[in-house]
Amino acid sequence: MARMCKFGKPVGTIMQVAYVVDDLEKAAMHWVKNLNIGPWMIMEHFAAENMKYYDEPTSVDLSVAMAFTETMSFELIVQHDDCPSVYKDVIEKHGLGAFHHWAITTDNFDADVDRYLNDGAKLAFSGEVVPVGRKRFAYIDTGGNLPGMIELIELNDAVEDLFASIRVQSEGWNGVEPVRRLG
Repeated sequence: MARMCKFGKPVGTIMQVAYVVDDLEKAAMHWVKNLNIGPWMIMEHFAAENMKYYDEPTSVDLSVAMAFTETMSFELIVQHDDCPSVYKDVIEKHGLGAFHHWAITTDNFDADVDRYLNDGAKLAFSGEVVPVGRKRFAYIDTGGNLPGMIELIELNDAVEDLFASIRVQSEGWNGVEPVRRLG
């Protein structure tokens, strides 16, 4: 039996679905109005380091918005610059508003990345998220075998606490303050 994350999903299962957009607040309000998902937590200029895009260093500038419905997280992503990226790739191929990736949590980051690579997938984007203890993320390009990428998120208490705090705000949410900013 898989360990349960603090935000209610078993480790190793899909916990998030993500889309690329051009305006976080506008997109978040669209999701609020049409799907009643919220509140959305916006993180401006997401703090990540040691980022690589297909093995090449990058300094892509991103902002994200996250919200939960029950135990499923949704993420909206905006890229602020013109760096080559997995986000620009999807926008060029499918346009803004397109599905980007599923996120899966892991307690065995290196082994899980290796498993995908050994199956013929490519490591498209990776880095370390600074505010949560330099935990790693990796986007796996499955070469068109799936309609999007897979993001692996390395877990620790800080990562789980972040997602749990966003989920808690969605429980019993009454529509007040649909867009919020996280420091």
